[in-house]
Amino acid sequence: MIHNISVVVLAKNNEATIQKTLEALRKFDDVVVYDNGSTDKTIQMAKQFSNVNLVQGEFKGFGWTKNKAADFAKNDWILIIDSDEVLDDKLLQTLQTKQLDTQTVYILNFRAFYKNIEVKHCGWNNQKIKRLYNKNITRYNDNDVHEDIITQDLQTELLEGNVLHYSYQSIEQFVNKANTYSTLFAKNNAGKKSSSPTKAFFNGAYSFIKTYFFKQGFRDGYVGLVIAYSHMVTNFYKYMKLYEYNKELEK
Repeated sequence: MIHNISVVVLAKNNEATIQKTLEALRKFDDVVVYDNGSTDKTIQMAKQFSNVNLVQGEFKGFGWTKNKAADFAKNDWILIIDSDEVLDDKLLQTLQTKQLDTQTVYILNFRAFYKNIEVKHCGWNNQKIKRLYNKNITRYNDNDVHEDIITQDLQTELLEGNVLHYSYQSIEQFVNKANTYSTLFAKNNAGKKSSSPTKAFFNGAYSFIKTYFFKQGFRDGYVGLVIAYSHMVTNFYKYMKLYEYNKELEK
């Protein structure tokens, strides 16, 4: 068992993936599942695992919510894993044997999947993301989206192994996430950043070109097209919603 690290999992309506996520976390004696309003079988599935501490709370943006969920962890070391992510055997072995340094924030390597199809391009594969930290030393910033662990005056280190990220199970999820993320971005930046319909158009267009051509999304077949189009839509609506929010503030 891994006794020095608490795993914190945010969850909402993830019945399609959370079983695999929690199966891979059986070696941890403290897994906090912070559920923010699931209406499917997510809560029921989480309760089947004896090492899970199920907490039901509110969602106030990703940064705030991850910090809030970490408050329920027994250990000082916090590993943040989403409910559509699975640790592979190599990463589990690394976490079992690694001597952790409190002045270091640890980075994980991510392999991305759509359903069970690995996405090898689009800028999705082999992303390096900070996910393991000591909560007495640092925390997440309070960003609603694009939240990150604060690393000022700290070191970072990449760990061996991978996180398998099953981020989308349907095209409908792309549509829903585009709406959710664009709204969070716009609300978070209203009155702080400028925007316009022209900016929205060109940000969306450039996002598609960058993902599909520069990052070779076309090599991922129809999945690459879906991802590139989703990036375009998300960026277009981010800046259009921000434009509307800013106009409302001017009234």
